[in-house]
Amino acid sequence: MKNIMFIAPPAAGKGTQADLIVEKYHIPHISTGDILRDISKENSEIGHYVSEVLSNGGLVKDDITDQLIERRLKQDDCKNGYIIDGFPRNIDQAKIYDKILEKLGYKMGYVFLISIDEKELEKRITGRRVCENCKAIYNINSEIHSPKIDSTCDLCGGRLYQRKDDNIEAFQHRYQLYLEKTEAIINHYKEQGVLYEIDGNGTTEEVFQAIDRIISGDDEK
Repeated sequence: MKNIMFIAPPAAGKGTQADLIVEKYHIPHISTGDILRDISKENSEIGHYVSEVLSNGGLVKDDITDQLIERRLKQDDCKNGYIIDGFPRNIDQAKIYDKILEKLGYKMGYVFLISIDEKELEKRITGRRVCENCKAIYNINSEIHSPKIDSTCDLCGGRLYQRKDDNIEAFQHRYQLYLEKTEAIINHYKEQGVLYEIDGNGTTEEVFQAIDRIISGDDEK
């Protein structure tokens, strides 16, 4: 079983790395961000609540997120391993996650801490654009990752849009929350001996190779 967790600031590339791991190891990718964004589109009380929180760069109540995570991990496709990112966001959630794993009989697996410069993160956040059809991600602040035609997806021709929380004010708020909340989480997993720090400033392939060496057992901790 390859259970994998990412701890990383906004736009550090954990979603991209998760996709590469899914492609190689064929395990599901569980993104709390995607789950919450989907719920934010619902015309319901919880949908409106989540939408407002995300727009302001805040964090959804722990009890809501915890329930969604446990429900997802109970599904059959997680029994041979999974990738989880965007969770836990604080030490209380980390302790709850420990209990969820114990309840389900799962091991912690690998916890990857992706470290990256704040200014690079800011460029990635403000320049990020997403295809409304195929969900492909581009960045208008990067020559390599920008679309060939403005506001148009290279893959399917769909319209590109900017997420409501991909603005400088929301990023700065989210980044500060990340710094405040993750120190205790990092120490929590260090104590368990499952934390691996990855340099996220390199190319996508360089970051993936560093992660994959650990997963495949080619690196010693």
